[in-house]
Amino acid sequence: MKEPTWQSDCGTVKLWLGDCLRVMKDWKNGEVDCIVTDPPYGIGEAAGKNKSRGFLAVSRDYGNHKWDDSTNQEAIDLARKISRQQVIFGGNYYELPPTSCWLVWDKLNGNTDFADCELAWTNLSKAVRRIQYRWHGMIRDGKDRRGLHPTQKPEQVMAWAIGWTNGEIVADPFMGSGTTGVAAVKLGRGFWGVEIDPDYFNIAKKRIEEELQKANLFIRGKREKDHNKRKGLLF
Repeated sequence: MKEPTWQSDCGTVKLWLGDCLRVMKDWKNGEVDCIVTDPPYGIGEAAGKNKSRGFLAVSRDYGNHKWDDSTNQEAIDLARKISRQQVIFGGNYYELPPTSCWLVWDKLNGNTDFADCELAWTNLSKAVRRIQYRWHGMIRDGKDRRGLHPTQKPEQVMAWAIGWTNGEIVADPFMGSGTTGVAAVKLGRGFWGVEIDPDYFNIAKKRIEEELQKANLFIRGKREKDHNKRKGLLF
């Protein structure tokens, strides 16, 4: 396997800078337990559309890029082949088999031209599930830092999606700004991520490193507390 561009000291997080199709071809079947990803939808969201959105506040201009001009069916097919479980946002834009379980994110958008919901195709043996989470405009749920990526998902939504899966390693071949990785670390899962854009790769790496530091501080604090309890220093 091609060595990751960066990995955590504990080895549970591995990140690759490069084309996900080439990287995933080096992954053996079963090495990752589940794919949770938000691939390009092929609707041109990177082509300067975001700056025209919104009525109450001016949306950020992310520039004009081509990475969302088309879908990547070959990469999604390979991701499905090498993993046991899959959650694929924008699955309604891809050729995928029928499923009993779509994950529905109700975005509570109000009066905008954004879609009211986003759909994630899964291969899970469950019923359709829905989460309501406001993400657009000045009044939003959560405390996530916005503006890192034009199609950035909320951490809570990605954590909710991961929560329907099981296993140790979550992988995202379209990592973007790293939200899936942050959510995976928060849930105590391992994470493998791939991103082709160096700027977004560095953003993702920084966010995931910061979350790993928080997790390590929590674990260290819990161990110290448990040690003190055993020594009779805490009641």
